[in-house]
Amino acid sequence: MEELNINPKYQERSLNVGFSGGEKKKNEILQMLVLNPKLAILDETDSGLDVDAIKTVSKGIEMFKNENNAVLIITHNTKILHSLKVDYVHVLVDGKIVTTGKEELAKEIEENGYNKYRTK
Repeated sequence: MEELNINPKYQERSLNVGFSGGEKKKNEILQMLVLNPKLAILDETDSGLDVDAIKTVSKGIEMFKNENNAVLIITHNTKILHSLKVDYVHVLVDGKIVTTGKEELAKEIEENGYNKYRTK
C-alpha cells in the first residue's frame, strides 16, 4: 500500500464498500500484487481514472509483471500504455485478433484510429 501511495485507512473498510471507481481500481491492483497470480487480466482498468490514478495503476502493473507471470490489459484507450512498457499490442475486431505488433502499433492507433482494422 505504501509503495502505491494507497491510503492505509482502506484496510479498515470492507472490500470495495464506499470506494470510488478509482479507489476500486487501485484496490484491484493491490489485490493482484498480494495474490500474485500467474495471469492477470485487467479489463478496462484505466476507464474513468484521473492522471494520478493511472500512474498508480501503471506502477502497480510494472511492480507485478516479471518473467514468471503475464498481464493482459484490455483497453479502448492507449493512455495507460504511455506509462507501461508493453511486450505486444493485439487489435481485436469482432472477437478475432486482426493484427499484432509492438509499442509502435499502439502509437499508430492513437494517431490514426482503428478504422484500418475494422471489417467492411
